[in-house]
Amino acid sequence: MKSSLEKVQFFEKMEEQGVALTFDDVRLRTQSGSATELPKVIDIQSQFSREVSLKVPFVSAAMDTVTGGDMAIEMAKLGGLGVIHSAMTIAEQRTEVRRVKKEVNGLIEEPICVDQDSSLQSVLNMCFDRKFNFRTFPVVDGNRKLVGVISGKDFEYPDDYSGPVSSAMTPVDSIVVAPTGTSIEDAYHKMQSAKKNTLPLLSEDGTVGGLYVFSDVSRIHRNIDHYNVDKNGQLISAAAVSTISPTSDTMERIEALEKYLDVVVLDTADGDSFYAFRTLDQIKSTFSDLDIVVGNVSEGASARELAEHGADGIKVGQGPGSICTTRRETGIGMPQVTAVHDCVEALGNDFADVPVCADGGIAQHGDIAIAFAAGAHSVMMGRMLAGTKEAPGELFTRSDGSVWKRYRGMGSQEALLENAASRERYGAQGGVFLPEGIAAQVGYEGPADGVLSLCILALRKSMRYVKAPDIIYLRENTNLRRITNAGLRESHPHDVDSK
Repeated sequence: MKSSLEKVQFFEKMEEQGVALTFDDVRLRTQSGSATELPKVIDIQSQFSREVSLKVPFVSAAMDTVTGGDMAIEMAKLGGLGVIHSAMTIAEQRTEVRRVKKEVNGLIEEPICVDQDSSLQSVLNMCFDRKFNFRTFPVVDGNRKLVGVISGKDFEYPDDYSGPVSSAMTPVDSIVVAPTGTSIEDAYHKMQSAKKNTLPLLSEDGTVGGLYVFSDVSRIHRNIDHYNVDKNGQLISAAAVSTISPTSDTMERIEALEKYLDVVVLDTADGDSFYAFRTLDQIKSTFSDLDIVVGNVSEGASARELAEHGADGIKVGQGPGSICTTRRETGIGMPQVTAVHDCVEALGNDFADVPVCADGGIAQHGDIAIAFAAGAHSVMMGRMLAGTKEAPGELFTRSDGSVWKRYRGMGSQEALLENAASRERYGAQGGVFLPEGIAAQVGYEGPADGVLSLCILALRKSMRYVKAPDIIYLRENTNLRRITNAGLRESHPHDVDSK
């Protein structure tokens, strides 16, 4: 990142004084807007990893009270990303990750085909046995070449279901097809103009290479500007895994998830440990096409070394979370604003394509823009999303009638006792645990889109104040000013009775 000279000098001066800064220590400096009018819509697109982009730069934390399948789906639909926690079995995590990837089926890469000589009854039996809620299938011959399509309406007319599928299907010369590789936008326009509900994709030899369904394609087309989707129009998915150890199942877990994953997050409290580097090296050598974000770290040298080992993104933050006690219990950690800036600067031009995610410490909406001004490409949030409908866990009501949800650190004693993933993350493999987090409660906030909408609005408002048309400008050119405790008090409502 090419930070402004003023910003570089600001952090150098803090370094000379031996001062490290967090969100309440600084405020953004506004700029004059007399020269250039800002766009009507401020661009907040960014990156989570080298290949995984974000339409809104917000990521939900890989915590068992924050991100399961519901949260990950909602975050991707809102333009961000949810990292599904690993405090579950491989099969359970695979189910959740698959739910995200299959929530919006733009391109069905391997559609279920039926043989033209199969009976209609056998197809219905298959749908019943496998609990399919659809009845549309490409029909193929003995050489797996497309000969037609059968749909739900085709099952309404026959009096006898013992007849072959070929007797009820729409033959291939009466349907619209396209070559494999057809984009979702091209598929939409092709089906729309032909008024067709399905579009089989054919390989050069005439075999079925994919299928588009208009109901799915049209929904994606309407929301394409908002959803965070892959090249096939499916939601971007992410999942956390632990470092490799004698008791971990990391490689087996990734192998089970890979088909449905866009990015894996190597999630550990000690992101620059020998085991973190060893795990990163092994994942990169085995799953070379999969983006890997590694964390957490808080020192620039660690971020750079992880990038040198092939990390596709760095997660920064050791101890800033509201339920984290790592700093109190171990004495380690860097205040988050300085940690983010140091890591970004250490990556420098050599690794400018390796994004940094600021993980933790976001307590106020204004902290979001400060994280980006420090150099972050995205922010990861736990507490701000833990009270939403999509976060795992049941609602409970206090005696005063207020509604709450559980929120706990993955290093809390409760989490350490309950799941192996927490013990792996915090190196708690012995008989005595040193908790690095607490269990707490947060007020119920309703749907996540309401919470995230306010975060987006606050970020865009901040960017207008500092005259930043996009995230890149905000990261590179927005300067900070250190404030005193009196300045912090002045930043909040004061000297009034708000009751």
